[in-house]
Formats: sequence, structure tokens, C-alpha cells
Amino acid sequence: MAQKMTDEEWRAFVSHGTRTGKLSTVRADGSPHVAPVWFLLDGDAVVFTTGKETVKGRNLARDGRIALCADDDRPPFDFVVLQGRARISEELDEVRYWAARIGARYMGEERAEEFGARNGAPGELLVRVAIDKVLALRSVAD
Repeated sequence: MAQKMTDEEWRAFVSHGTRTGKLSTVRADGSPHVAPVWFLLDGDAVVFTTGKETVKGRNLARDGRIALCADDDRPPFDFVVLQGRARISEELDEVRYWAARIGARYMGEERAEEFGARNGAPGELLVRVAIDKVLALRSVAD
């Protein structure tokens, strides 16, 4: 039977390794759009970058509501869904700083600055989502 994760457990789960988030945003017609994202937790917020002209970038500029799912697709299956509202920044120093930190998580410290420069350029957005709701379950198949 599925068990709820504690606050400490879900934070460790979403921060483990290179778990990719599945980000859901709201399209102009109200339908969902889902895309994978690299992300970090920063206290009670989720942080990621995206292009200003991507579908998710345009969706977030219009409607900041998001849901982000991180999961383990191996039995007994665990998952975390975080919901909240995004704040967007185009401040390049801030975008570059977080792009490098995110790059370090997913590509290693030795490539952090490379990804900071690549994803911290004009046209890129820093997205910070204050987490309003958490659904975190472990051992779903037990």
C-alpha cells in the first residue's frame, strides 16, 4: 500500500541524482502542456530555466500555474507532484547563476559554467515556483 513521504523524504527524493521533472503548464486554450525540465529545489521553491519563446515559457508568462512530477519508474514506484505559481526573471546574472547550478546537478561540476553560459543568455528565463501543494507517495505498488 502506498505511503505518504515526509517533508524530508520528498525533498531528498526530488533532489536525488539527475531525476528529470515533468512540468505541466496551462496553454492559452486551457489545455495542459507537459515538458521535461532540469530543476533544483531552493528552500520552498522549485527553480528551472527555459527559453522565453518556448511553449512553456509563453505559457508561464501568461499563466504561472504549474505542476511538476518527479518519479521513480522502478518497482515499487515512488513519485512526487509539486504545485505552485511561477515567478519569472530575465535578470541575466540570476539566470546564469541558476543555469550553472542546474547544469552542475545534471552534467557535473566540471561542465557547470558551460551550461551556465549556454542557458544563461538573452532570451532565457529563470523560473522560480513557490511550492503550494505537495503529493508525495512511496511504494505505490506494494
